[in-house]
Amino acid sequence: MSGGLFDALPIGSAVAANRVLFGPHVTNLGRDRSLSDRHAAYYERRARGGCGVVVTEIASVHESDWPYERAPLAASCESGWSSASAACAPHGALVLAGLGHAGMQGSTAWTQDALWAPSLVPNVHTHEQPLVMGTDEITQLVDGFADGAALATGSGCDGVELNAGQHSLLRQFSSGLTNLRGDAYGTDRSRLLREVLGAVRAAIGDKVLGLRFCADELAPWAGLTAVSATELLGGIAADVDYVCVVRGSIYSEAATQPDGHEAAGFNEQLTSEVRSALRALDITTPVCVQGSIVDVAQASRLLEDGSCDLVEMTRAQIADPDVCDKAKHRRADRIRPCILCNQHCLVRDPRNPIVSCCVNPVAGHEVDDAALDVDGSASAPPVVRSDAVVIGGGIAGMEAARLLAHEGHRVTLFEQRDTLGGMLRSAARLPGRERLAALCDWLDRELGEEGVTIVTGREVDPREFPDAHVVVAATGGMPSSPSLRDGDDGSVELFDALAAARGRTLRGDVVVLDPIGGPIGVAVVELALAAGAHVTLVTPDVVVGSQLSASGDLVAANARLAAGGADVVLHAVAVKVVERAVVVEDRFTGSITSIPADQCVDAGHRLPGRTWRAPVRVIGDAIAPRGILAAMLEARQAALELRPVTS
Repeated sequence: MSGGLFDALPIGSAVAANRVLFGPHVTNLGRDRSLSDRHAAYYERRARGGCGVVVTEIASVHESDWPYERAPLAASCESGWSSASAACAPHGALVLAGLGHAGMQGSTAWTQDALWAPSLVPNVHTHEQPLVMGTDEITQLVDGFADGAALATGSGCDGVELNAGQHSLLRQFSSGLTNLRGDAYGTDRSRLLREVLGAVRAAIGDKVLGLRFCADELAPWAGLTAVSATELLGGIAADVDYVCVVRGSIYSEAATQPDGHEAAGFNEQLTSEVRSALRALDITTPVCVQGSIVDVAQASRLLEDGSCDLVEMTRAQIADPDVCDKAKHRRADRIRPCILCNQHCLVRDPRNPIVSCCVNPVAGHEVDDAALDVDGSASAPPVVRSDAVVIGGGIAGMEAARLLAHEGHRVTLFEQRDTLGGMLRSAARLPGRERLAALCDWLDRELGEEGVTIVTGREVDPREFPDAHVVVAATGGMPSSPSLRDGDDGSVELFDALAAARGRTLRGDVVVLDPIGGPIGVAVVELALAAGAHVTLVTPDVVVGSQLSASGDLVAANARLAAGGADVVLHAVAVKVVERAVVVEDRFTGSITSIPADQCVDAGHRLPGRTWRAPVRVIGDAIAPRGILAAMLEARQAALELRPVTS
């Protein structure tokens, strides 16, 4: 079975309009433990953009499973599934209900009861011992999957997708890492999965039955590998309507959705091996590839090469819900790119943030901020155009200029540097952050499409444009210097992370001060290591890159620095520079350490930029240095608030 990205695909008794799937992921859009109207709007927007298959957020099939506070419970999702199915139906997308149980990878914070598991293997994060499931619990689990599937299809869903991938009790039973049982469920680790599939098939009849399955736990000493997973799938794949191949386990949660340090399409070889092995067994079940596939060209190539039959493009469609529509109509160059940063789409987080996207702040807010979704509308007619000036060519200024032009202004964008992109263009020069440049490049192309006049290499003042209808200042932040309590004798070259990113030579003994714990400090260390410097990172935190847990890069970042030979000084702050050394003080003990240094790089917060007075509209880092989302959101808000007045 093969075909192009926009060829129809038979999936069991149903037919998907194309080969693009929007996969299940945590959204925190729920209310109580049900799918909400926000879910329905979120999925409808992707269906309207042309997606072929939408899989809803995984709902727990038994009340023993409450893996995060807003996790859906299948028994409470009837109306939510009905609303999502009804919302997507006019656009021709298949809607499948995600079903699962997190087992020992869950949480007891809300159930206040024991975790369920196949064996006495503790939760990796909390080290909590689980309840070893007996016959009663196994029966309840199988019945829960069947009941949830029946409820979903009875509510209008075209079928279900069962989770035996990451955060999955079904995977835990299938794996030697977590299944140490001596009974029939241990001697045959596929038994529970086969029982669940049989019960679900009996409950839903010929509706679509998909399986999300881990084919590599990245733990070859005991876990599932491509060989063992394919052997297991060979006994069940003919009984499901498609298989989505994923990777990751209890020891490698971030591997399922890594950030830009991992190459896009990282599951290509694994998926191709699984598909080839199944075809060798005369099993023609469609196989779906997953793994940071965010470019249409790569998705098309995977299908053409025969690596898969279906392509999951979840983060791509969070970033731009119209990926399919744009690609189908030969406008792929206008697809807003996913930059694989994980900063706002990875929300399995105690803070309960709503899923969103740096480059598309409307994502997750389709109900409350629908007015901000302006990209799908046609540009305003020239008759309403009036002069607008945007000062600053970073991403906030570029996005503001793009949208002001789209909304009906005649826009001129001024940038004092020779190139556009600002801080983000510089950050894209750091290791593992290269894909950030894709957003700068996209904005640059879109400015041309919208007819924005661009003037570079010129610094301007808003007072130069008294006749402009709109003046927006996106002039960015200012560099800061570390506060050195006991002084600086000037013996060490001191500069900020931006200078390092823009090409400042890193040499000799380099000390990196990272009071934030985000990606910049770690990336500067990696940059210095690549240049052959001896590097010491100093952080006030108890772990390097403390904020990277939110994007899934915490463990990997620490591993990279250790492998590169970086020295680390924890819970310490710099207090003095003297005699070619940076002196740091331990925050807990007050002890002093002197670190030899030729250079000291400050990876701390920048300062707000110049203050502009009304009627100038100030956005982005000029207000307060923050992230990409704030810049893009404020640009969008400004463009809509400053729409031309039509007569």
